[in-house]
Amino acid sequence: MFDKKALVEQLDTQAAKKEFHLLYGGGEETAAEQRARYAALLDDYTAHFGEQGAQPVFFSSPGRTEIVGNHTDHNNGLVLAAAVTLDTLAAAAPTDDGVITLYSAGYDKPFVVDTADLAPHEEEKNTTFALIRGVCKKLSDLGYVVGGFNAAVTSRVLGGSGLSSSAAFEVLLVCILDGLYNGSILDGVTRAKISQWVENVYFGKPSGLMDQSACSIGGLVGIDFKHADPKIEEYNFDFETRGFNVVVLATRSSHDDLTDEYASIPAEMKAVAQALGGKVLRDFHAEDLLARMAEVREKTSDRAVMRALHYYDENERVKAIYKALAAGDLEAFLSGVIASGESSWKLLQNLYVGGSTAQSLALACALSERILKGCGAWRVHGGGFAGTILAFVPHYKLDAYVQQMNAVFGSGACTVLGIRAVGAKKVAL
Repeated sequence: MFDKKALVEQLDTQAAKKEFHLLYGGGEETAAEQRARYAALLDDYTAHFGEQGAQPVFFSSPGRTEIVGNHTDHNNGLVLAAAVTLDTLAAAAPTDDGVITLYSAGYDKPFVVDTADLAPHEEEKNTTFALIRGVCKKLSDLGYVVGGFNAAVTSRVLGGSGLSSSAAFEVLLVCILDGLYNGSILDGVTRAKISQWVENVYFGKPSGLMDQSACSIGGLVGIDFKHADPKIEEYNFDFETRGFNVVVLATRSSHDDLTDEYASIPAEMKAVAQALGGKVLRDFHAEDLLARMAEVREKTSDRAVMRALHYYDENERVKAIYKALAAGDLEAFLSGVIASGESSWKLLQNLYVGGSTAQSLALACALSERILKGCGAWRVHGGGFAGTILAFVPHYKLDAYVQQMNAVFGSGACTVLGIRAVGAKKVAL
C-alpha cells in the first residue's frame, strides 16, 4: 500500500514548484494550477486502482507545434518544431502480472493489454490498444524490459488541435515503460523513433518523425530528414522575453473526409521526384526541376509542380530561420514565418479545399494579417485544409488579437502557448 498523503504533500514542495516551472513556465499561479491538476489525477488513479501496490509516478509528454517547414518531412526535407507547455500527463505504477491497464480521461472503459501477447492485432488498427501493444513490442525487440503497469492519464493536448496529441501519447507510453522498468535510460531520439514505428506499423498511419521528435526532445528543434537517421539540432530562443506570445487558433473546421487531400501532397511531390528519376524531392535541387519543367509538368500536373516549388523554397526558408534563431534575429524569424504561410497558401495550396466555400484557415490568416502586420507573424499550422493556424503575437497586441479572433471563431478558439524546454520525462518531485 502506497502513501497517497505523502505523495500529495510532495506536490507542495519547492522541488515540485521548480519542476512545474520547467514543464509549464509561469509563476506561483501556474504552479498552484498544476499542483491541483496533479492531485486530481492522483484521485483518479486511486479511484480506479485503490492505494494498493507500488506508489505511482508522474510522467509528462508535451504537445508540439510546427513553426516552419510545412509538408517537407515526408520528402526528406527540413523543419523547425517545438515542444509546448500543454502536455499529456500520467500517474503510473508497475504491476507484477504483465498486464497494462490504462484509464484515460474521457473514456468510460480502460485500455487493457497483456504484454504476453505483443503480436499485432488487425482489429486494433487505429486504436489506443495498437499504440500500447506496439510500444511494448518495439521496446522488447530492442532488448529493453517491458512489464505491466496501472495508469491514469489526462491530457491538455486536445485531439484535432494540431498539437500532435497522438505523438504526445505515444512518446508518453515509451517514457512510462522506460521509467518504470529501465531506469529512464532512453534518449529523446530513440523514444521518437520507437513512437514513429508504432504509429506506422501497429496503428497503421504513415507519418514522418517530426511530431514524435518535438514531443520527445523538447525545446526548439531543427530536424533534417535527409537520411534515415535524422539530424537534430537544438536551438535556444525565448520568445517570451523578446515580448511575444505563441498562439494557436483553432478555427473549428472539420478534418472529416480530408484524408485524400492530405495524402495528395506527399503523393504529388513524390510524383514530381519520380518524373525527375528519383524517389523524393530531396534527391534533386530546385534547378533540376526548373530545367525540366515542361517535361515534369506534362508527366504530373501544374499543382504537383507548384507543390514541389513550395518544398524547395520552404527548405531554404528553414535554413534561413535556423540562422536567424542562432543570431537572435527576431525580425528575420518573423518574416520567414510569414513567407512560409504565404507559400503554403499560394503554392502548396493547403489552406482550403478547392471548390469549397468553407475557407476558415484562409480567413484566419487574412484577419491575422490585418491585426499583426508589421509587428507579428502568422501561418497555417500542421497539415492544413482545416484546423488551426499559428501566430506570434506581441504582448501588447495579445488581448486584442484573442478578443477579435474569439469573436469570429468562438470563445476559447485561441490557446496561448509556451515553448517547453524539455521533452517527455519522469516528473521529479
